Amino acid sequence: MGQKVNPIGLRVGVNKVWQSKWYVDPRDYADTLHEDLKLRKALLAAPEVQGAEISSVEISRKPQRITILISTSRPGVIIGTKGATVEKLSNDLQKLSSKTVQIKIRNIEHAERDAQLISANVARQLVARGSYKRILKNAVSKATLAGVQGIKIRVSGRLGGAEISRSEWVKEGRVPLHTLRSDIDYGFSTANTSFGAIGVKVWVFNGEIYDKSGRNAEAVQASGAVAEGR
Repeated sequence: MGQKVNPIGLRVGVNKVWQSKWYVDPRDYADTLHEDLKLRKALLAAPEVQGAEISSVEISRKPQRITILISTSRPGVIIGTKGATVEKLSNDLQKLSSKTVQIKIRNIEHAERDAQLISANVARQLVARGSYKRILKNAVSKATLAGVQGIKIRVSGRLGGAEISRSEWVKEGRVPLHTLRSDIDYGFSTANTSFGAIGVKVWVFNGEIYDKSGRNAEAVQASGAVAEGR
């Protein structure tokens, strides 16, 4: 289960939420879903967001408005000078839907702890023909210094231009994939090298979540210690 099931999909309803949030008539479900896919594809392919290091795109729908929340570690790239870039991007996406499209941006302070950004960074370095062993080691060390409790990175393909594809992985700390209360962040990217595609998967363990408010085990223990002290 741990290796073959997406850890985010496994935890939806436990400590993860959907990337698309809306309710529609069952007859309109397929059209709405395909419109979401079209909006995501157009957004990620837009030249305005290239190099913005986007982690996730969340879509929320109301009767006459679509809100797109972009999580990125470089919000200035998307916003542009006086908001010109994000306004142009919003106008382009508006052509794909009959509803008003609103774009919001959320800043990611610690890119070293975000699984999707880690995988994209590793893939980018693999395309630049860097040594995959050194790339994986550096990514793991940066994440560990940033405070993650565990990280695992797996790469598959013609590593180093080898004739036969294989898989290699590196792990630091603990990554309990079978524990539903564990806060596992997962990211996947593809490095399209000159000798073939290399897949990059990243699992990041950020602690265990015990209550519905989203606090992890350390926060719960700390609040308990304060209460006892009083």
